[in-house]
Amino acid sequence: MPLPEHPRPDVERANWLNLNGLWSFRFDPNDQGLQQRWFSGTQQFPLSINVPFPWGAPLSGVKDEADIAWYQRTITVPANWKGQRVFLTIGASDWLTTVWLDGQELGKHQGGYTPFSFELTRFLKPGQPQKLVVRVDDKRRDFTLYGKQGYGNARGIWQTIYLESRGDAYLDALHFTPDIDKNKVRVTAYLPEAAQKDLRLNLRINTNNGPITATQNIPKGRQQVAFEVAIPNARRWTLDDPYLHTVEARLSGGGTTDDVLNSYFGMRKISVMDMPGTNIPYVALNNEPVYLQLALDQSYHPEGYYTFPSDAFMRNEILLARQIGLNGIRTHIKADIPRKLYWADKLGVLVMSDLPNSWGQPDEPMQKESEYTLREMIKRDYNHPAIFSWITFNETWGLTTKKKVNGKEVAEYTPETQKWVASVYRLAKSLDSTRIVEDNSVCCGRGHTETDLNSWHEYLPGYGWEEHLAKLTKNLYPGSAANFEKGYQQARQPNINSEFGNVWGYDGSTGDVDYTYDYHRAINTFRKYPQVAGWLYTEHHDVINEWNGYYRYDRTEKMTGLDELVPGMSLRDFHAPLYISTGQDITRTVKPGTTAAVPLFASFMTGRNDLGNSLVVSAKLYGWDALGQEKTWWMSDKDIPYQPWMQRALDSLRVPIPNEKSVAILALQLKDRSGTVHHRNFMTFVVDAPAPRELALADGRKARLIQFPVASFKDANWSRKQWNVLDGKKVNGAGSGYFEYRVAVPRDINLANVAMASLVMEAGAKQLFGKDMGDGKIEGDYMLGRGTADPSRNPNAYPQTDETRFPSAVTVWVNGENSGRYDLPDDPGDHRGILSWHAQPQNRKLNEAGSYGYRLSVPIAAEALRKAAQTGELLIRLAVDDGLPGGLALYGSDFGRYPIDPTVVLVLK
Repeated sequence: MPLPEHPRPDVERANWLNLNGLWSFRFDPNDQGLQQRWFSGTQQFPLSINVPFPWGAPLSGVKDEADIAWYQRTITVPANWKGQRVFLTIGASDWLTTVWLDGQELGKHQGGYTPFSFELTRFLKPGQPQKLVVRVDDKRRDFTLYGKQGYGNARGIWQTIYLESRGDAYLDALHFTPDIDKNKVRVTAYLPEAAQKDLRLNLRINTNNGPITATQNIPKGRQQVAFEVAIPNARRWTLDDPYLHTVEARLSGGGTTDDVLNSYFGMRKISVMDMPGTNIPYVALNNEPVYLQLALDQSYHPEGYYTFPSDAFMRNEILLARQIGLNGIRTHIKADIPRKLYWADKLGVLVMSDLPNSWGQPDEPMQKESEYTLREMIKRDYNHPAIFSWITFNETWGLTTKKKVNGKEVAEYTPETQKWVASVYRLAKSLDSTRIVEDNSVCCGRGHTETDLNSWHEYLPGYGWEEHLAKLTKNLYPGSAANFEKGYQQARQPNINSEFGNVWGYDGSTGDVDYTYDYHRAINTFRKYPQVAGWLYTEHHDVINEWNGYYRYDRTEKMTGLDELVPGMSLRDFHAPLYISTGQDITRTVKPGTTAAVPLFASFMTGRNDLGNSLVVSAKLYGWDALGQEKTWWMSDKDIPYQPWMQRALDSLRVPIPNEKSVAILALQLKDRSGTVHHRNFMTFVVDAPAPRELALADGRKARLIQFPVASFKDANWSRKQWNVLDGKKVNGAGSGYFEYRVAVPRDINLANVAMASLVMEAGAKQLFGKDMGDGKIEGDYMLGRGTADPSRNPNAYPQTDETRFPSAVTVWVNGENSGRYDLPDDPGDHRGILSWHAQPQNRKLNEAGSYGYRLSVPIAAEALRKAAQTGELLIRLAVDDGLPGGLALYGSDFGRYPIDPTVVLVLK
């Protein structure tokens, strides 16, 4: 049985029966099932579907062949449920769902995201098999909340379907509103209808100090009741200690059977407050500001679409965010599955929850559907402490009205619609005054109306953040009309960049390029501008047409290379509360032998008061010389002041630049006085010096160096394609084939006086991408997920290093002598490709950014030198045979990772 766990740990009754698994199934392309009475339970349904996976999703076992489909299975209600009220609950089904039991209609439901229940009691035969039939009509309607189902449709039943028994009088909902300031919780109990007689609600709340009991009468005629329960010395729900108060609720007095359900809540508070010592508003958790570091979470699975394959997978989704140091996610354009929200509650990760959008116009049916779904979302998810924000609309999708202007059709965000959006904001606040509500997560020239957050979306190349944030923050003040629609203005809302990333930052880009280099630039810049109270990165994982995730679509790892550039560094360092920024420009070209002034900005997003009044920045300068040899040039410690929530520029760090051609990494560690490392960061220098012609070796001998440009090959032949990058900074051959160079031996070198020789170069495998085959065009509407599942067709792509390798091997021949065969494990691209990133022109296009290879040192045989003494040249052939035709990429001194051109090293006797 898939997803056997109870789907609602916050509304769980003991007597329940999971109906997930294989059901008989039948498509109804001509909509004839109702007329032919397929609901009777006597029809044969020829297919089998694995519920609750939506039809069309691979895990469902059926293809998407029609807009209407029917489900059927036999159920047997346990005999000991006799005399109890029994309900069928469907967690979610898209869109018009009708249910029958033994041919008797139980009810209909319209909507695609929230749960609904039908009572079976009067038709039940406990202990006997009965036929349950479900019809789902998912015809496309402009007003329905379709969201981004282009990534995979949520067709039909897509959340757990189950039976449960309830009391004679039962609870429709039970909401808990914590008040940490007064150590109490407000309890609101809802009945499905007015009480037929006096009822009694008994609560047992399990706390860190033992159980607390409370009793409340519900008089006849009342449909809801609210009361307060004191929770002395309550243990709070925090990100580091996400403690949940579990509850057993018993409703009695309605008849012979009580209604008993289990729930939970977290004692926590969401509010807005100024960062201490400033007048900058921040979202606060438990009266302490939170610097929001979030990921946009499309919450899709490649085989289940809207539905995840297991509870363990949902738990891991939350862990994937937590383990890289994020403090929240934004579930994008869908109401997420309750068990995933449960794991956010259990593990301590904040959630922004989106109302799904329509793709039609804001007409009356769309408005009605939106308001209904918002009400049901908030009703369902009210008790999840992880949810801190409701977002009612995104980028005005579904909010524009088509009009003719000067004969052309335009989409207008009308003042009337803006007023309605403001009213939906107020509706959400009336339903839940305890959370942040955002009217519209804005983009593309449109703005806010009434909102608790001043958010915006901005997708930029990494080099654009300093200019953008410098201009933007000048307009972040109460009364500013920037980022708001006409007639509305900023108040004292927290300001957050609620979507960013290089997925859309380059022309025609859909991601699938090393995100870490631009991410590094962006985060460094955000931390210099505390007026921006947080950010949201696109995205948690790749999806069909956006490949900019922290993780691949199948949730496998992407390799950043950070730990190799700076030992111990990971993505968590970019999300550290204590942060030292060197600014946007993380790579700088410098002259040899000079001194570089490195700006330092301290961004301390924490109230910790146990660190004293100073910290230490330990600096180390190391890297690679013109032969790719690792060296360390300089180390220093610098004391800096510390105060909780301190945001300020520090004195610049003066760094002595190596007096040689090199790539130098300035690694920074922020430590406390005990030596504990709280944060790591780095920037790099490209030392612009001539390549050396001669080296002095440690044993007193000399080596002569003969460099040659990587694009100076005299012959090349490749089975698939050969091409150069950025005027020959890098050369590529795909498939099998070779590059051949003729390297002249300088006349002042006597080869008879050479003790040994080698060829040093940077080389990697070379995968042939769709864009390199001249087929970079991507069709379709990105917002609906259409386009291509081949990310390599993206014109800016160079897929980031991940768990999938693309190996090759190169055989090196010098003057006809075999110098060996060398494995090239991959065709990598990540933060280690510093030179490739630094070489990019700032024109919103990428040319194999982040790509790099491996340093090879190939011995040259004495016989090859003997032949060179006769001919005056070295004939070097770099060949990939058809046994492992993974191609070959060769890097010059200003592309890749190492500052080396292919170099012949001649060690003199």
